[in-house]
Amino acid sequence: MRQPLPRVPKNRIAVLIGSKGATAKSLRNASGCKEFIIDSDTGDVEVVWGEPGTYDPVKAMKFPNVIKAIGRGMAPKAAIQLLEDGHFFELVDIRKFVGKRSNQQRRIRGRIIGSQGKIRKLIEGLTDTQISIYNSTVVLVGEEEGLSAARQAIEMLAGGAEHGTVLNFLERDRRRSRIGNRQLDTIEIRDNRPSSPADNFEGLVPGLSDVSKRRSRRMKASQVDPEDEGAVEEMMELADDEEVSWEEE
Repeated sequence: MRQPLPRVPKNRIAVLIGSKGATAKSLRNASGCKEFIIDSDTGDVEVVWGEPGTYDPVKAMKFPNVIKAIGRGMAPKAAIQLLEDGHFFELVDIRKFVGKRSNQQRRIRGRIIGSQGKIRKLIEGLTDTQISIYNSTVVLVGEEEGLSAARQAIEMLAGGAEHGTVLNFLERDRRRSRIGNRQLDTIEIRDNRPSSPADNFEGLVPGLSDVSKRRSRRMKASQVDPEDEGAVEEMMELADDEEVSWEEE
């Protein structure tokens, strides 16, 4: 099956191919496709999949996003992570916030990147994502939970929010996430913990289990048929915790 993929900008074709075709080969092996075709003049990309059962259909579904991410400035090693379970792709278009004015787009890119790239690195670190900024788009790759927070942070910056406000939001979100994960771990540990005498009411009162057993024997004894010699004999047998004491009057 032949599948067309997103066209890659001309200045990203060499990145997609890699030195001596190394990147293209890695993409072909990682995706499991039969052929990976790149037109080095136009940037058109196609992939050929083998017969059903010879490739992973989930990877086939995700592969266009891998090519789109690389075309939008993401490093190939980071983009390939999209083929893994739990990794997703988000794209934020800056033009939705400032229109087509190039000077405003440049201003927003600068706000997202920050001095010496510090703001972008902080967002990546607080959300466990990877961010690439290319022309009027911002590409994010990561796991679902962190990706949602990172996208919201980018949109807040593009909308004019202060850096401090955005970073405080990310720190609060990260703390909530950690607390939630600890609570889930605690619940799982409790569910898997082997039962012990202290887990039930009898374990809370020392000796209650023995009293309960003696009471059960007495109740049983009161219901014995006097005509049943076997039952009477069983009733007369002493338990391990019982004894007969003799006293003279």
